[in-house]
Amino acid sequence: MTDPIYKTDALIADDIEAYLEQHQNKSMLRFITCGSVDDGKSTLIGRLLYDSKMIFEDQLAALENDSKRVGTQGQDIDFALLVDGLAAEREQGITIDVAYRFFATEKRKFIVADCPGHEQYTRNMVTGASTADCAVILIDARKGVLVQTRRHSFLCHQLGIKNLVLAVNKMDLIDYDQEKFEAIVADYRKFADSIGVEDFTAIPMSGLAGDNITTRSGNTPWYDGPVLIDHLETIEVSNTASQAKPFRMSVQWVNRPNLDFRGFSGLIASGTVKPGDELRSLPSGKTSTVKSIVTMDGDLDQAVAGQSVTITLADEIDCSRGDVLAAADSPPEVADQFETTIVWMDDEPLVVGRAYWLKLGAQMVSVTVAEPKYEIDVNNPSGSGSHLASQTLHLNQIGVCEITTDRRIVFDSYADNRALGGFILIDKITHRTVGAGMLHFSLRRSQNVHWQPTDITRDHHAAMKNQTPRVLWFTGLSGSGKSTIANEVEKKLALMNRHTFLLDGDNVRHGLNKDLGFTESDRIENIRRIGEVAKLMTDAGLIVLTAFISPFRADRQLVRDMIDAGEFVEIHVDTPLEVAEARDVKGLYKKARAGKLKNFTGIDSPYEPPEDPEIRVNTVEMTPEEAADCIIGRILPLK
Repeated sequence: MTDPIYKTDALIADDIEAYLEQHQNKSMLRFITCGSVDDGKSTLIGRLLYDSKMIFEDQLAALENDSKRVGTQGQDIDFALLVDGLAAEREQGITIDVAYRFFATEKRKFIVADCPGHEQYTRNMVTGASTADCAVILIDARKGVLVQTRRHSFLCHQLGIKNLVLAVNKMDLIDYDQEKFEAIVADYRKFADSIGVEDFTAIPMSGLAGDNITTRSGNTPWYDGPVLIDHLETIEVSNTASQAKPFRMSVQWVNRPNLDFRGFSGLIASGTVKPGDELRSLPSGKTSTVKSIVTMDGDLDQAVAGQSVTITLADEIDCSRGDVLAAADSPPEVADQFETTIVWMDDEPLVVGRAYWLKLGAQMVSVTVAEPKYEIDVNNPSGSGSHLASQTLHLNQIGVCEITTDRRIVFDSYADNRALGGFILIDKITHRTVGAGMLHFSLRRSQNVHWQPTDITRDHHAAMKNQTPRVLWFTGLSGSGKSTIANEVEKKLALMNRHTFLLDGDNVRHGLNKDLGFTESDRIENIRRIGEVAKLMTDAGLIVLTAFISPFRADRQLVRDMIDAGEFVEIHVDTPLEVAEARDVKGLYKKARAGKLKNFTGIDSPYEPPEDPEIRVNTVEMTPEEAADCIIGRILPLK
């Protein structure tokens, strides 16, 4: 039954503006609840909301009705229903998605994320933990430390959460047994030490009965530690800790409303800043001093981590969206190769060598991921088998990988700065977020290998040849006629005194790419290498013709991104599969149909045709010579 004197803060109804002002200057703690299935996470949050008087009368009435209809506590309130809002969650009695709830006490405001306990929803748990300052790890007192307890503890530690609360829940079901509580704490401490967790706070409690959550329980006279809400009110929040670190702010917008004002807007990730401070803009490295700190409420004498501001500088320096303003005497690093930990969050596995978008703060770059050094066995993170050999990452798997970006980015290690050390990976075709990662450090070769400038530029090379460099990228099924048509085009360009070079798929595999097979990852690496060679040849001023199946759109896009704008010409040699197979000049389709040739495009490996190529030729309707004339007509006039 509910408390007959239950009443929300009267000030909310009487004067909402006064209520908001009362809470405006309170600190905000973000925390998560996690642990194994049915350890009582949702019930605990429901109890916190109830005891902090954050449930309105209509919500309370609905909760009472729902508790009787679909609850698990008979005629009593089922607090879990306050959080488990999805129909599927109520039907199954589990948490599926991350649920965020706000509540407040006299001392502090809170945002709590209820994270799912099932292994298959590990990615949802990682999402909730990524912004948390504290993790409340629940343990069913009847069951003790379980696999999912260890998994979530390890993930929280990896994600940089330093404040851990071990909430030994459902103490009422073991008659508040002190010995059992201490045995669970000792078992967890042994595990915590093995993964590097330095400290945690253990609290015996009952989410359903309310023991040691907001008030001290008489059922545990042997416990002299803090109750949960008192402990949460004393934890240092990330913004406070971040203020002691060097200044960092990612530029999200260059604010230029008129000719007389140019400011750089963003959220301060760490440190403090005030007028007169010397800042460095990265990656350019240019320095200037702060002229003013502008907000909607007027200029500030000082701004700190967690505030969104616009900074104006005394000098006109090179700084744009995605750049980072930092303390001049303590700047972050700039690099393009890193060791990282990646949590894979997509149903489709990681494709090694494929280009993805990497988003780090306001920076967006193209990135390729190398084969994982190892996969972390989160079910056994401290055991001898915690590192598993892996060639890729599947849904919810975590691996340590090296990554390479297409240009240098500004970063701090995740351990030092979440804002400049945490990133997401985005699929370039589907635009889905497929992974989340943490930067450990830049690779030494990234710092030691520098681009060597030369006096003879690519423009000079092109002018000597009296032509504009191009990459004519022929793509199509095996047997479509790519090599034949590319050869015809090159002959016609030669008669026009154009300087060309033809890169043919079969020919390249005799030398440069003879170490590669025909798996998906090998095909990706094959195209990446050809793209790099083609880029060098365009730098030499050549017109490069390439004849490769190149079956995947993402990999063709990778090459397009390598080449200077306007110089990449995608040519789809559009031939139906049945026509290409009927030709079967090399007998490859016959072998593939017989099962003697694996990973053959069109048979047991997909071909993704271009969606918007610059040129499309149909070899059913055209002869090779007619197709070549069509292509020449489209790419002319060349210089």
